[in-house]
Amino acid sequence: MKSMLALALLSLPAALLAQAPVATDTPGKTPSGVAYTQPKDWTTTTRGAATIFVAPEANLSIAVIDARNASGAQAAAAKAWSLYKPDVARKVRLVTSGTPGEGWDERVNIDYETSPNERAVVGALALRKGDSWTVMIADGAEATFGKRSAAASIIQQSLRPAGYERESFAGKSPHRLTPDRIQALRDFVTESARALEVPGVGIAFIDQGKVVWQGGVGVRELGSTQPVTEDTKFMIASNTKGMSTLLLSVLADEGKLRWDQPITQLYPSFRLGSDATTQSTLVRHLVCACTGLPRKDYAFILADSGAPATDTFRQLGTTQPTSGFGELFQYNNLMASAAGYLGGALAYPKLEIGAAFDKAMETRIFEPLGMRNTTFDFEEGARGNWARPHGLDVDGRMMVIPNGFNYTVYPHRPAGGAWSTAADMARYAQLEISKGLTPDGKRLVSEANLVERRKRGVPVGEDSWYGMGLFERVAWGVPVVTHGGTLLGYHSRSRKLGGELSQP
Repeated sequence: MKSMLALALLSLPAALLAQAPVATDTPGKTPSGVAYTQPKDWTTTTRGAATIFVAPEANLSIAVIDARNASGAQAAAAKAWSLYKPDVARKVRLVTSGTPGEGWDERVNIDYETSPNERAVVGALALRKGDSWTVMIADGAEATFGKRSAAASIIQQSLRPAGYERESFAGKSPHRLTPDRIQALRDFVTESARALEVPGVGIAFIDQGKVVWQGGVGVRELGSTQPVTEDTKFMIASNTKGMSTLLLSVLADEGKLRWDQPITQLYPSFRLGSDATTQSTLVRHLVCACTGLPRKDYAFILADSGAPATDTFRQLGTTQPTSGFGELFQYNNLMASAAGYLGGALAYPKLEIGAAFDKAMETRIFEPLGMRNTTFDFEEGARGNWARPHGLDVDGRMMVIPNGFNYTVYPHRPAGGAWSTAADMARYAQLEISKGLTPDGKRLVSEANLVERRKRGVPVGEDSWYGMGLFERVAWGVPVVTHGGTLLGYHSRSRKLGGELSQP
């Protein structure tokens, strides 16, 4: 599933259920032996073939049902609903095949119709191993699902068939990116882009700290013959966050901030909706996604696109936390925006904070790294060699779409407003790989302050944590530092696998 399932209120007679809250994530098994992990603070109950997890708010449930034999995914899901909530009938809205893996031979996502007034998300994930099906049903309040998304991910990602042993690449030497392997990767991207109707992709591959290939696949715009190259500009969206926190690392080296310094000491007008949260917020917390503040994306999406940079702080001043400080992963773009603007204010205190941030990123990050085509200037980004945004029309056909909506991020650009290229992002990746050295071998930032951003913070899923503008995930025994970014018509992804980082 891309963003987990959809969920609605579960109400079961208390007499039928034996509930046991836990303080830490706890492994367990369903009656048929399917492995799972129960998130801390959730309760788990078993009713026949159904294992049901209930969130602390009691209005969000995830049920894992041993559906066993069925003629297909939808039949398995229907059987699971009959065992879980026999009196509920939901109309199927969308069925999407997923990628097999983690011991499962087939994975199918099923979304169901809900009315706007329900404010609920309802969905199922059907998993097949051999002839046996296991179905995960997510059923509950939309707001709670958003708040508890990390815990829901822990359940979903931990589901594995009975007897399955996870493969591990820990301690194994990776293959070098030889010309044949580079071509195989290029072919894979080309075939995937064709299958997904993606017009163009910029890519860079790095092996042992060196760029071994960079370029593009496809075209900048449907109907055009202009190819995507390593210098084609795309909006990189939330991959901007890692670069904004890199600015804070440089300023920490300069002695302008400390990671454990209260924000109000550096920016006295900083306020959050809760005084207690305001006083508890240190520099590291601006991009930790751990302060209890919800996403509030609609607040800036619906705001004036011409709002000043200070609008970030105005909106934060009215944002109330919905969970305890450090309790949950809750992604908040406004906090990440504040982090970048704080850096700008410390670097150039006499400038307006938006202009100060832009100048600080140019002088402290982009110029030293040789990122010549990376900018926060939307006019410059959408000029020359740039990729137009694309999306599906009402009939499911790929088409060029306007870029106007993406301008809503501009007042909060430290969280996701940068334009960049595969070649420039490769230079940024090389800095991360070398732990602070530019591709020319010059020290830009200390290793200590660079890797501070990668320290594990709140969990976001199984074997996955958020640091400061970067995720860490242990995949098949290998640590992966990663982040992604999505705006309308654009998606970016960077991954550091063990000692290397690739930038597609």
